[in-house]
Amino acid sequence: MKNSLKYITLAIIGTLVSCKDDAQKPKVIYDAASKTNVVSKTDSTQIEVADLPIQMQGTDYLIHPVGDLRVFERGTKSRYGSSSVNDVSFTISNLGEYEITGYLQNLKFQKVDSDSIRPLTDKPALILTATYLKAVADKTQNQIMVYTLADSDTNKDGKIDSGDIKTLYLSNISGENFTKISEDFQELIDWSLVESKSRLYFRTIEDTNQNGQFDKNDVLHYNYVDLTAKKWEVKSYKPI
Repeated sequence: MKNSLKYITLAIIGTLVSCKDDAQKPKVIYDAASKTNVVSKTDSTQIEVADLPIQMQGTDYLIHPVGDLRVFERGTKSRYGSSSVNDVSFTISNLGEYEITGYLQNLKFQKVDSDSIRPLTDKPALILTATYLKAVADKTQNQIMVYTLADSDTNKDGKIDSGDIKTLYLSNISGENFTKISEDFQELIDWSLVESKSRLYFRTIEDTNQNGQFDKNDVLHYNYVDLTAKKWEVKSYKPI
């Protein structure tokens, strides 16, 4: 019994140390020669697949989520969802109320009366959420999508993943006018829609001491975008 407790204690300590090491990994590594790192590493075990198309209520476009599917050895668990065949899950995204979530490489858009399908972006990215602002569409007729994603290898490990800085983008429901509204090298904290003003508010944090971490010693930025404007312009405000 004592040995069992000893091994359990050691396992818990090992897990805590591992978690601490992961938490201390920098999200950004600064290089005076270049601001971004070219993604060069690829995983040959990954296969690109698409989920069935999604149509947001009141729109004329189908959205096809596209992501990399990892094939697992028998007996291991997939992290891509619950439906699986032979230890492989073919579900790469989840649909909430007007929101698509997952670890997606791209989204592709198709007008309902067309066979043409166009990608959201032609650059490497990891899309975490894609949200349709239905309240804004109902009020202003502007059909807008909001995305949280990683768009560059900020920690310079040769890949774009959840360990890189999270950013904020907008596009039309067609996937066109794909626009970054958060600043480079600022980590997105959160965003919120204020329906009465048709504004998208968001906060970011800047690593002002350039230690590769985002912490209490860094500077918060408060911004909003007027979604009724013809051109999306980021404006800062100071609530404190």
